Amino acid sequence: GEMRPYGNLDVSPRAAVLNYGQGVFEGMKAQRSEDGKIVLFRPDRNARRVYYGCKRLCMPPVPEDIFIKAIKETVLANAKWVPPCGKGSLYLRPLIIGTGPMLGLAPAPSYSFLVYVSPVGSYFKGNQLAPITLKIEDEYSRAAPGGSGGCKAVGNYAGSLLPQQEAKAAGYDNVLYIDAAEKKYLEEVGTSNIFV
Repeated sequence: GEMRPYGNLDVSPRAAVLNYGQGVFEGMKAQRSEDGKIVLFRPDRNARRVYYGCKRLCMPPVPEDIFIKAIKETVLANAKWVPPCGKGSLYLRPLIIGTGPMLGLAPAPSYSFLVYVSPVGSYFKGNQLAPITLKIEDEYSRAAPGGSGGCKAVGNYAGSLLPQQEAKAAGYDNVLYIDAAEKKYLEEVGTSNIFV
């Protein structure tokens, strides 16, 4: 691979990612510790989820060592954009997408793996550790048994936009999804992990 400046992608209108959603992504952050070092939170877990997502969507998986190397090299190349400790983070968006042209429903003939970054503040009001209010969502589901909700497929999140808008209109910060099958187990927050 190579490091390039941020810019638009040149893809065919027949790219599998545009027509069939054949793509996975991750979301992760690089932050500065109190001693000024740049740290990542569990990149190996993101690498494993990408690997699973690629297999699930019939794409050649990115090996864990290559994924982590790409993440680290991208962070180091953009180290000047990692904010000071407690002032935000450098958001990383790894993408593996079917860029090869495909009109019929089949795996793409070629793929692209890329990582782009952007400095960000807290996603929610206040600072990064401020409490947020969550609407427990019992009408809409984010993932169904046997579906692709276990991987971060590019199309999985489009269906969460309406519940998120409705929650925000009702005064909540985000949505806490419960399981689709029994509607009694916590599953995930719409835009972040939840640890209980």
